Amino acid sequence: MQSNALAVFLSRLDFAWITSMHILYPPLTIGLAALLFLAEWRWVRSNDEHWYRLVRFFEKLFIVNFAAGVATGITMEMAFGILYGPFSQAAGPFFGQVLGYETITAFMYEAGFIGLMIFGWGKISRKMHLFATFNVALSSSLSAMWILDANSWMQTPAGVVLKDGFFQVVDWGAALLNPDVLLGFPHMLLAAFELALCFAAAVSAWFILKGQHVALFQRALKPSILALAVVAPLQVYLGDGLGRVVADDQAAALAAMEGHYHTYNPDGSVDTSWQVIGWPNAAGDDFAWSISIPHALSLIETHTWNGKVTGLDDIPAQDRPPVLIPFYSFRVMVAAGGALVLLGFWGAWLALRGRLSAERVSRHRWFLRAVIVAGFLPYISVWCGWWVREICRQPWVVYGLMRTEDGVSHMGVLEAALWLAGYMAFEIVVWASVWYFLAKLMRMGPDLTSPVAADGHQHLGELEVPKHDPDALPSYIRPI
Repeated sequence: MQSNALAVFLSRLDFAWITSMHILYPPLTIGLAALLFLAEWRWVRSNDEHWYRLVRFFEKLFIVNFAAGVATGITMEMAFGILYGPFSQAAGPFFGQVLGYETITAFMYEAGFIGLMIFGWGKISRKMHLFATFNVALSSSLSAMWILDANSWMQTPAGVVLKDGFFQVVDWGAALLNPDVLLGFPHMLLAAFELALCFAAAVSAWFILKGQHVALFQRALKPSILALAVVAPLQVYLGDGLGRVVADDQAAALAAMEGHYHTYNPDGSVDTSWQVIGWPNAAGDDFAWSISIPHALSLIETHTWNGKVTGLDDIPAQDRPPVLIPFYSFRVMVAAGGALVLLGFWGAWLALRGRLSAERVSRHRWFLRAVIVAGFLPYISVWCGWWVREICRQPWVVYGLMRTEDGVSHMGVLEAALWLAGYMAFEIVVWASVWYFLAKLMRMGPDLTSPVAADGHQHLGELEVPKHDPDALPSYIRPI
């Protein structure tokens, strides 16, 4: 029995590792693809070479990240069958089809245009290339939508019945539009845009701080920071809304992430206090010590002074999720989000005062350093948010319907350990490769000397060839 529990733990640890490493890459792919489209649109409209150089440089960074996302994404889908065979079989009628839609979106739709985006410079028209970039951005967002839809269904399953060991879909509308996805997907999509804005701003600030290509990267820094000043507060607003969805549909999850052990105080009054920090006691039924703010949890979750929020003591002991990791992960995520809001406002204030112009931006070295550091905050926030989401669902793989221990593949401790070691080695190699190639591209910097890509469809029209002289035409288009 103990060996079986250890095998289950190793399988869970393995999948936690796989998803934690994979989620580093898709958010940047989604957000950066959208930024590449906007920058290329500016170039097509204005014919300003600066925007072309920025697109070509950031596109190289995008390609490295995209490749890592594909490699780790394929690995993750393999892991469903290897580590969670019973779950994959039972959830196949819904989960399998949704992942199939994601495959069509990511590996067919996206693959069809990313080749044009990467290799089409100078071979297709500028507008056609812009169209290809748009479709890469759109398809990557659609891919994320299907993945979040599948994960949200695991959080708030709807439209299915568990019959004969299978989740049979009885209402596709309810299953696809389950309660969690309506805010869960926008929250994740906005996180991707926030990450890409911080990434673009951090790269730009790094070059400006070094005094390299200041006029070029100032064009990327300023709009990224101004957009962050809008996106970061909006992300906080969506996060608050998603928290109320969790309170309604996953009371145990909310209680764990907030460290809310008791619905009522000893005197019978509603416990409305919000635990800022604390540490669980040995029995795991309360905090050994904590710093709390009265009424704050009620205000956050119910928007009332004395609103009732379900505590862990109202949840059966066997259905309670762990507390410590989601409790502190949630606070780190919130702190990172708040820091990005402040950074966005700081940058907007500088921009409004004209201090982010190409002539003056280099003087604000502390701001540039803060932007570089902030480039890591969205990664930390996404990581912590994902841990909160997944750990707070425990002990269920499908909330309230299938327990994790029933969805894990039946394998021995040695097999589980070997799979864990193999996946860890693979993900570390991918992660190290990404750092190596991104650092190499950063050292190389943007290409400012190559000719700007010509408009591919105008090649023949641009040949000033007298109509009466066929010999002046290239051999491959001379009339026979």
